[in-house]
Parts: sequence; structure tokens; C-alpha cells
Amino acid sequence: MEPKKNRHWRWASLTALMLAGASAIWWFWDADRVESMETTAGVQMKFRTSGEQIEVFRDEKWQPFFVKGVNLGASLPGHFPGELPITKDDYLRWFAMIDEMGANVIRVYTIHPPVFYEALVEYNRHKEGDPLYLMQGIWSPEELLIEKKDAYLPEIREQFRAEIKDAVGAVYGEVTLPEKSGKASGTYRANAGKYLIGWHTGTEWDPVMVQNTNRLHQKLPPYQGKHFQATAEATAFETWLAEMVDTVATEESKYGWQHPMTFTNWVTTDPLSHPGEPLYHEDLVSVDPTHIQPKNWEAGYFASYHVYPYYPDLFRYDPALQQVKNDDGQVDSYKAYLRLLKEHHKNMPIMVTEFGVPASIGVAHFGNLGRNQGGHSERQQGEIDAALLREIHQEGYAGGILFVWQDEWFKKTWNTMRFELPEDRRSFWINVLTNESLFGVLGMYPNKEGVLAIDGDRADWDQLKPEEKQRLDIRVPGIDEIWMTHDEGYVYVLAKLAHAFDPEKEKLYLGVDTTPGGNKHAAQLPGLTLDEGLETLIELGKPEESQIQIAANYDFHTRLYGKRYGMLEVKAEEQQDDSGIFKPWKLAVGLEMEPPDSKKYYPLEEVVVGRLPRGTTDAADPQYDSRTAWQAKGDVVELRVPWMLLGFTDPSSLTVMSYQDEGKNFATNTTKGIRLLPVLADRATKSIVGKTEWPSPYPVTQLPLYSWPAWEQVGYHERKKQSYAIIQQAFKEIVAPVADKDKAQP
Repeated sequence: MEPKKNRHWRWASLTALMLAGASAIWWFWDADRVESMETTAGVQMKFRTSGEQIEVFRDEKWQPFFVKGVNLGASLPGHFPGELPITKDDYLRWFAMIDEMGANVIRVYTIHPPVFYEALVEYNRHKEGDPLYLMQGIWSPEELLIEKKDAYLPEIREQFRAEIKDAVGAVYGEVTLPEKSGKASGTYRANAGKYLIGWHTGTEWDPVMVQNTNRLHQKLPPYQGKHFQATAEATAFETWLAEMVDTVATEESKYGWQHPMTFTNWVTTDPLSHPGEPLYHEDLVSVDPTHIQPKNWEAGYFASYHVYPYYPDLFRYDPALQQVKNDDGQVDSYKAYLRLLKEHHKNMPIMVTEFGVPASIGVAHFGNLGRNQGGHSERQQGEIDAALLREIHQEGYAGGILFVWQDEWFKKTWNTMRFELPEDRRSFWINVLTNESLFGVLGMYPNKEGVLAIDGDRADWDQLKPEEKQRLDIRVPGIDEIWMTHDEGYVYVLAKLAHAFDPEKEKLYLGVDTTPGGNKHAAQLPGLTLDEGLETLIELGKPEESQIQIAANYDFHTRLYGKRYGMLEVKAEEQQDDSGIFKPWKLAVGLEMEPPDSKKYYPLEEVVVGRLPRGTTDAADPQYDSRTAWQAKGDVVELRVPWMLLGFTDPSSLTVMSYQDEGKNFATNTTKGIRLLPVLADRATKSIVGKTEWPSPYPVTQLPLYSWPAWEQVGYHERKKQSYAIIQQAFKEIVAPVADKDKAQP
């Protein structure tokens, strides 16, 4: 039997431990307290809607609150979002940077892993001043809705209701989600509900689905729920939405809290009429937030829209949007649209929960005032994003949430996705022609970024490890050395010439061979014939000349929009192998539109993306431009070329586009690597340097091969883009909502 003295000591120790534990638990909850108001019904509220504003309960009173937010994606380079690779340390680091940028709200579109909510609670517990607030999105069964075109199908309603319940449980830290492909899972125990600003239900609605749902269920009575109801004017789809929003409110009420409610909407299904929109599909049907009303929900309800300045085309073509000028005196269709949309939502807050432009080489749509979907430097991205935010604020909106915090390599864009093959490897490389991948304020750069600067200085090449680079044994007149390397975004070339490069007197050509076929001669290479064809030809010279061109019969753009869709003229001579014709590298930015799909005829729109700007990629240099392709100093020429411009559909598996097509789809080949043919051309003589020394035909097949092992893991560098500081300044300038007396007048 244990001595009594020892038992007394153990009980005393246990009691002290329990008291210490209780004290620690009290400290934990006390440190995590957030000031809120308790209603007469015993419900906690931190945010509410009031008139056309969002209000926050602070210092024992309700005060106006303008949302300055940023959307947060769920992926990292090398991963798709369903893999949920972001760690708690990532989130904590990002929260600090987002906070420093001046944002006060983070919006997520769907349930994130438990570590997200743990990190948010931890960050806010140690943060001085106001917390970083959360707007929680709830993902609707988007693919099923588009496929079935009926929101009332039991499988859709049940799936959405289950997602709503899981999302609320995740935010309040009282759910365990089983593993499911593409979904967050795990045990949620961190209560982030006290940091919530509102619930954002659903995704952008497919107009055909909405129209069909309305047609199938037009006799349904308006939904009357416990907390939300549909008005007499509500369509069947709006009635369904009222039910889903009410479901969110009902689930949240179980936790003793109320937060403002909204649902996702976008320009395509807005409640306005757009007679100037070319496509009927883009103005087919309306989803009107004013047809849903809260009841017994004191936190209120607001409207939210995704509004980008380049899509749909009504931003360029609708005369109703050409009547408003911005602060610079320019006709501004974005500002005009915001004003019209605001007028429709009288006496309720309205927020733009996605806006922004990408910093990318690729372009997918043209916008008013040059606010295109892509084609911008990082500085231009920041300037446009800041201007859009200021307009959102000036027009009396309750907030603006920028898209997006981090670059997302897995993203696809309509005008490049057909060329990215195989599709399931899209996350293993960064295609800078795919603008959707580059909306981030936090850049996710491939692994040579910051290691090799394109600046005409070879010192950083000399510091690369021998296994990271390859010297090509190429002996052609005027060229002393050729080096190559690569990363997840680019192929890099360093050329040392026999003399200082002078673009006023000469041009440097680099022919690229990756697969059998192509041009064995070209006007750009007078007198030179090859034993194997080139797929692409790089030309470095004066600013207006520097570009990469693609063999006419290899040209993806013409093959897709000419041969398949009949939107471009296809010349027979250009389809011949070894035609000798190289064409500018282009992307479509607007498809040919004609009745009955459109109100009148619009031709195909395209943009040249093969231009190679000269500059520097040194982020510390005032002249830095993320789109820079080359630089020359003395006898050194440095170049980097995006993979797709060289014909690669997936460099991680050495996959290139084939010359052969398979019906409606493109075919691909596995390449052994890249053969590079450097050629100097003299402007004065209009001939190749050392022409007499070139054999005929030149043995391209005997050139050294630059190759690399396929990769399954990626390297990348995370860095704030130049846009970060510009957006930071814009956030800093906006301290409160626009007062009624200051709102812009129509």
C-alpha cells in the first residue's frame, strides 16, 4: 500500500495542476474574446447591415465599416486546389503580409483545411488592433448544376445543404469531415466564428441553368423560411436561393451568432438590362438579390457581385455604359456599370467581392481604358487594381475584395487551355500565357527567379552549379558560346558573341527544333537551308522587331480558329511543311460572333503574344518588368522564353505539340529536347554573317541536344509583386465608407 504522505502530495499536485489548467483555459478564451453585442434574444452580433452600409460593433457602438479585402485561393505551385497543400505556417506568413497590405477581410470560396481556421484564430489572438476578418464562401454543386440544369433536383439540394452544414461547422470549430477527394477534411476545433464578417453562399450561376430552373418550376410559391424569404417577384431560382441562404442562417443560429448574409452573383446574371451586350447568352436571365429578404435576422443581408472590367463585352459595347467619366475625364464603363448596379439595390449594401486584372504576358479579353484581362506589368496591375478599388469606394459600395492573393499555377484560360496537354499536369509548370494563373498580388515565381536575372550580366550564370546548366558545342560564325538552362516557367539562353551586339547593325536569330517537321528555310535566314525543320524562330533586334514566330503549318492559333472553326483564312501554301513561312505568335481574345448567338456580326479578335521585350527581370531594379524576355550588354545576350511559345504543351513531361491533329483535339509528341541554331544577320549586307562558312544543308540534326529529366516536384519563389505596394497605398487612403452626401450622383 502506498504511504499516506505520498498520496497527499499527489492530490496536492493534481489540484494545483487542475487549477493551473483552469487558469490556462480561462486565459485562452479571455485572450480570444472579440467585442460583440448581445441582442435581447441572446444572439451575439459583431457585424450587421444598416441601410446601404456594413457596420461593426466596436467600442460599445455600431460604426460604419468598409470592406478592403483580398480573396485567398487554396493551392500552391505543383498542386491542384483539391489537394489542399497550404500549411499553417504558410497561412500565418500570408496573414501577416495581408495585414501589412492594409486589408481587413480575407474571403475564401470554400471550406479550407482545419489549419486555416487555427491559423486565423492564432494570428488574431496575437495581433494588435482590429482582427483580420473572414468572409466564408460556401461552394455550390457547380458542375452538377451546369450538367443537370435544374437546381431543385434532390441530389443537388441535398449536396448543397450538406456543404452548408459542413461550412458552418468548420468555421465554428465543431465538425469532423471525413476524407473526400477534392474536399477539405479533418477535425475542426478552432472557433473562427467570432472573426466572421459574413457568409457568401454559392458560385457564379450558369445562365442556362438558371433559365431552365425558372422554366421547370415557374409555379412554385415564394419560399418562406425562418430567417429569409423570397418576395412575390422572385423567380423559381431566386426562391431556391432564398431557401439556401435561409439554411445557412438556420445552421449558424445553432451557435448563438448572426452574421450578414449574401450569395454569389456576377455581371452575366445581374438584374440589369444590357441591350448593348453582343451575346444573348450574357444577358439571358437575371438573378435579383432584391427579391430575397431577411426576417428575424438582425445581422441583415447584402448584395455581392464579381465585377471585372473586361467581361462580358458589354463593358466595351453597351452605349448605356459610355455616359460616365472618371476622375481623369475619361469615359469609364466600369464606373458607369457600378453606378447603375448601385441604383438598382436601393436601401441595401452592395459589395464587389471579386475584381482585378492579372500581370501576365497572355491576354484573354480586351477591356475599356486598357483594363484588359492580361498583358500587364506588375506595376500596371497594381495601378489598375487600385483605380478599380477607388471607383468601388467612390460609388458608395460597402466594400471591394481583390482577386486574388497568390498566383495559382493550375488555373486555365479559355484561349490557352486547348494547348495545355495533358491537362492534369497543368500545376507542374507556370504558363505565363495563361493569364488566370497570374492574378496574384503575391507572386509564385519559377525556381530560377531571383537566381538568374535577365540583365545582360553573365555573373549569375557562372554561379550556377554545373548540373544546372549546359554549354552547347555549337560552332557558327560570330558566336563564341551558347549556354542553356530552364525552370518551371522558361527556357533560358546565354549567348556570348565574338563582338558587342549592336541591334542597329545586326539581328540575332535563334532557330528552335523540338520535333520532326517545320521550316528548313526562311526569308529571315537568306541563303541558309537546313536538314531538319524549325518549329519556332526567335528574332532579337530593335524593340519593334524582337519576337518569336511559329512555323505556319505548326501555328496552333491558325489550326484551331482557321482549320477547325473557320474564323480565320487558311492559306494553302502556309499549310505545306517547309513552307518557309513563320507567323507571329497570336492568341484569340474574342471569338467570331454572329447571329443568332449575337445581335450582329463581330469578327475574331486576336493579339500578338510573341513579342520579346528588352529590359530586366531584376526586381530590385527600377526598370524591372515581369514581362521582360531579353537583354544585351557588350558581347553577352541573355534571353528567357515561355515554354508554350516554343511549342511545349507540358515541359514537365517533355511534351510538345504535334503537327498532326486528331479530329477536334490536338495531338502531342514526347520530345527528346531542344536543338538551338544561333544565326547572326548583318543589316548592311542583308545576309548571314560568315555565309560562306555555312554548309548546305546545315546539319540541325547534328546539333547538341538540350534535354532534362521529367519532373514531378516543382521549385518556386514567393515574392510580393510590385502591385502589392500600390494596392497597399490604395487601402491606406480608404478609411471609411463614402458618406451619403459624398456619393457620386448619376
